[in-house]
Amino acid sequence: MQATAAQKQSIHMNVPKPIKEEMVQWATGDISKISTNDLDFDQANRIIEKFGKQPHKPTFYAKFDKKNHRHKYILSLCMQYGWLKGSGIYGRIADLDKLNEWMHSAKCPVKKALMKMDNNELSKVIAALEKMILKHNLKPVKK
Repeated sequence: MQATAAQKQSIHMNVPKPIKEEMVQWATGDISKISTNDLDFDQANRIIEKFGKQPHKPTFYAKFDKKNHRHKYILSLCMQYGWLKGSGIYGRIADLDKLNEWMHSAKCPVKKALMKMDNNELSKVIAALEKMILKHNLKPVKK
């Protein structure tokens, strides 16, 4: 995931111009990269943290509609995969933070928030999660 406009702005505001290019090279590990446009999300956060500022959080893609059956099925798939967390009222629920992290990764076929996806895009996400569960369940048990 590329660095966001807000991250780039934070770097430009908080990092002295002569040092900015060196910080980009440090974060990327590549001396040929000198622009904040060359940074990914995590690299930009490393620079921001280095200058004592709060790291940015990725956009929350995992917000869902509890009335949408496909969204509820995605939550079910998360639980089947083991993405669970405790909830005082409901017991164990799907871990939306893990789902959000996955949705921002290269493993997710659609780079959009759940609420903005059409049925075709939701089907792609569901298929990817189902494949992950199948692969996870086919692993041999270690003794």
